[in-house]
Amino acid sequence: MIKKQKNYFKKNTIKNSGILVLDNKTFFKGIGLGYDGTATGEVCFNTSLTGYQEIISDPSYAGQIINFTFPHIGNVGTNNEDLESDKIWTRGVIFNSEITNPSNYRSLSHLDLWLKKNKVVGLTGIDTRSLTNFIREKGAPKGTISVNKNGNFNIKKLTNLSIKWPGLNGLDLAKEVTTKKTYKWKGLQTWKKGLGYKKSIKNNLIIVAIDFGIKKNILRYFSNYNCEVKVVSCDLSSENIIKYKPHGIFLSNGPGDPAATGKYAIPLIKKLINKNIPIFGICLGHQLLGLALNAKTKKMKLGHRGANHPVKNLLNGKVEITSQNHGFEVVEKSLPKNVEVTHKSLFDNSVEGLKLKNKPIFSVQYHPEANPGPQDSKYLFDLFIKEVKNYAKKKRY
Repeated sequence: MIKKQKNYFKKNTIKNSGILVLDNKTFFKGIGLGYDGTATGEVCFNTSLTGYQEIISDPSYAGQIINFTFPHIGNVGTNNEDLESDKIWTRGVIFNSEITNPSNYRSLSHLDLWLKKNKVVGLTGIDTRSLTNFIREKGAPKGTISVNKNGNFNIKKLTNLSIKWPGLNGLDLAKEVTTKKTYKWKGLQTWKKGLGYKKSIKNNLIIVAIDFGIKKNILRYFSNYNCEVKVVSCDLSSENIIKYKPHGIFLSNGPGDPAATGKYAIPLIKKLINKNIPIFGICLGHQLLGLALNAKTKKMKLGHRGANHPVKNLLNGKVEITSQNHGFEVVEKSLPKNVEVTHKSLFDNSVEGLKLKNKPIFSVQYHPEANPGPQDSKYLFDLFIKEVKNYAKKKRY
């Protein structure tokens, strides 16, 4: 497969066939790749060195255009195993350098072909460092990315598209990316070299995962612990969730403004909290849990996106290197007295973890399942499963 792709990208590049236009009329011209079309979203940057396929396929990037700070993206190709979602929700991607031919034994397709197949608009050959510095100074802008072979662009029209797009503030995207029907996870565990995805045999613990935009690797982690996972829509009622007799509830990651999603998620989570079932939240799930505990959230200037973010565990004093992807945060001053902050970012001191003092309920802002990323925080699954087992022993159902 790799031999057939020899010099693929060199033969398919046309100078100035792609453009990014920001809402302040700033624009960057480069080489278009991926899908020929136009997409508008929030332009953010990700500092990860690896795992671009997992990043692009993460539903949490719905409504966003990703600017990769690492210059060499695409050199390991793409495959069918590293997908975090069955559908790609990312609006667009931006790379510094042209995609080299894939050089990895797992590669099945060139990244450009994969982007075309999934209708993701891409741009390369621009100064991504300059764009990143712009975002750092001004905050994440609204932008429109467009690709066409003739290289003719109506910059005024593209600027207006960027200006008129409402932005992520007040935008509920969870309902767009959530599952439409409840399903049982197929039980595949995390990937191992030489084995791939092994299927778990024992499923003696029942977890209901509320899908706000869940990553598949989270589900794989639960399979590592022999859990049967029921994945349900983000707006399913608490009564229907309880019918599955869960030993634990998981609040997933996802895109958009937590306050907007909270209009229907907060009442749901509050009812589940009152049931005293163990609850674990990640990313958007963390923010929604905070809102359900009567805290507030706010949009961050930059957000955290990358696989190298240091977080301090306030309970034991240790520092964890974490994988993150979020643009909103829980406001610490708004937390009630019965909620303890357990983790903080060493970049900006924002809240990265919290727990309810009198119940087996906790959450973190980052991704302990880390795909891609470090494995420092996988102990959080151990803590949750311990609470789940304790609950299961009580035979509440």
